Amino acid sequence: MSIARALNLRATTSALKSSLSKSSISIPKRTLATPVNTNLYTPVLPAKIPAALHLKSGQSYHGQSFGSENSKFGETVFSTSITSYTDSMTDPSYLGQILVFTSPMIGNYGVPSNASAPGFPGIPFLESSGIQCTGVVVSDVALKYSHYQAVESLHEWCQRYDVPGITGVDTRAITSLLRDQGTTLGKLAVGDEASTAPSSSEYWDPSQENLVAKASTKQPYTLNPEGKGPKIALLDFGTKANIMRSLVSRGAVVTVLPWDYDFNSVRDQFDGLFLSNGPGDPKQIMETAMRIRTTIDEWDRPIFGICMGHQVLGLAAGLEAYRMTFGNRGHNQPVLALASSGSISAGRVYVTSQNHQYALKLTEEFPEGWAPFFINCNDSSVEGIISTPESGKRVWGVQFHPESAGGPLDTIEMFTDFVNECQYGRAGGSNMIAGEVKIGGSDAKAAAQISASA
Repeated sequence: MSIARALNLRATTSALKSSLSKSSISIPKRTLATPVNTNLYTPVLPAKIPAALHLKSGQSYHGQSFGSENSKFGETVFSTSITSYTDSMTDPSYLGQILVFTSPMIGNYGVPSNASAPGFPGIPFLESSGIQCTGVVVSDVALKYSHYQAVESLHEWCQRYDVPGITGVDTRAITSLLRDQGTTLGKLAVGDEASTAPSSSEYWDPSQENLVAKASTKQPYTLNPEGKGPKIALLDFGTKANIMRSLVSRGAVVTVLPWDYDFNSVRDQFDGLFLSNGPGDPKQIMETAMRIRTTIDEWDRPIFGICMGHQVLGLAAGLEAYRMTFGNRGHNQPVLALASSGSISAGRVYVTSQNHQYALKLTEEFPEGWAPFFINCNDSSVEGIISTPESGKRVWGVQFHPESAGGPLDTIEMFTDFVNECQYGRAGGSNMIAGEVKIGGSDAKAAAQISASA
């Protein structure tokens, strides 16, 4: 830059500063986004109480307590999600589990009100009416938070719902251990109990119980009763609220039914059936799976299952469900589409949000009338099943969460496809009939290997 140009630029800058100083323009001081009537500037701090995560496999991790001061047992799992901790903690699929977050800091944007959002009466703002996980393990809990929707800290929230938390532990070491040995029974011990590990017989195994019965609604209820869209029955195995929002926002009238409700006795009142996500082992609700088999055999309307709902569809179809080593929990799971159907294109990889411990077994030959829909690019597990064109049925099942909350929205239009199919059916041209299906399990495995090596 020439000397003359530099001097000219300096003079211009000086004149601009002088002009601004004489003007009446005031630039407000930047502040944090949290409303001033919260506890951001006077946070409620937890007392310095020791805490420990004891695992049945013998390891113990010591840190400091936050949230509830009561000790809890559960199944220790980890999530690779880097955001949406409030959505994860309120997801009923985490019922009975001690949740380890791999993200180093949790709580920095606080916790919002859980009141229904405008336009969605009867549906919580978060994924359920309260915290579902048994305990929380973090590397560093944030006691101060900032977000325009925040009303309380993570510590205060956990305290209200009697959920203990531990901070100041090496979550990377815990995650590595769980990846190697699999999800492990544990105890989040607080106070005097932190110093002594429980005996082997004291650990509680939630997978031995019917967790779906605990998570499901006890009475039927209807959302968006004045809607102009199709009437959809939702069997509630522990549904996330965003599944209901995703259906209602597309105009559907949604009737939520308990997990063991005899849908076949009322099925002709509905245009479609939705099977929700939920916690635990799908074999705990085999009776429901057998009723769904009857529905598939005798009913010709669309059926869509997500997560637990997908596994129930698989059991109804004759596939086998198995327990994975550490499951898939996070917002970054790539899945390969093996069939084109509706908004889904065969051969494309979609990034998905997931939360499950069980999966359907990939067999060399699928049951007649069924084909693999998606496969996981990381571990070749079955991520979806679909009825074949020859079956004459319109059934989808996916292991992942198209509605996310949180996570990517790569597959969100599957809800649009399903609602449209329920609304217009075959008369409007089917969106759910599969095309370009790779039938055999061998084809699915080969496709997964090719995708993983690409």
